Amino acid sequence: MLRQILTSAVFAGVGAGVLAALLQLWLVVPLIMEAELFESGQRVHFATDGSTQSDRGAPSVWEEPLRHIYTIGFSAVTFTAYAFFMVAGFALATRAGHEITAKRGMVWGLCGAIAVVIAPAIGMPPELPGAIGAEVVPRQVWYLSCVVLTLIGLTQIAFDGRSRVWITAPIFLLVPHLMGAPHLDTYFGVAPAELASEFVARVMGVAMISWVLLGLFAALIWTRSEEA
Repeated sequence: MLRQILTSAVFAGVGAGVLAALLQLWLVVPLIMEAELFESGQRVHFATDGSTQSDRGAPSVWEEPLRHIYTIGFSAVTFTAYAFFMVAGFALATRAGHEITAKRGMVWGLCGAIAVVIAPAIGMPPELPGAIGAEVVPRQVWYLSCVVLTLIGLTQIAFDGRSRVWITAPIFLLVPHLMGAPHLDTYFGVAPAELASEFVARVMGVAMISWVLLGLFAALIWTRSEEA
């Protein structure tokens, strides 16, 4: 079992992590690099005449190849860590009599995206460079609480067949948002709103695709390991 967990997590995590990084380089990183122009003052939105217009366009991602190599490596390591948690869940589910299939793996991946990215983004959406947020520690505490409580709620929906799940699961899912994420009383963003909204949408999309791929790869390797 330990070998099965290790093999599934490493191969699925590295594979999904590299693909996630490539998606980020294509869809997300150019927006970050464009926002850095506004953060550094090289490009200004709301110029001295009060105009809301500013030039559009990001620097080429080929300008800083070493930076993007680090992005690929970090993504592979991060998704490998996620894969270990997911595959450990596979092991527990298998012991409880649940079969792991490719389709169910993708559902597991989608639930991972909801818990780790989409649900926390309701309270703390992804921020471009130049945005100033609340203090780091309260934000981290809220984020971790949101992830854990969301996972508990989703797990109850998936595996708890008792009738009370329809009462308790929504409570776990809603509590972090009823508490509210830490926010400042003022806005500090220097990038255009259009750029920020596009960034949030792309981060959500890339995260969902990446997590579904992680669940698919992990499930396929897990089932192959069982058959071997």
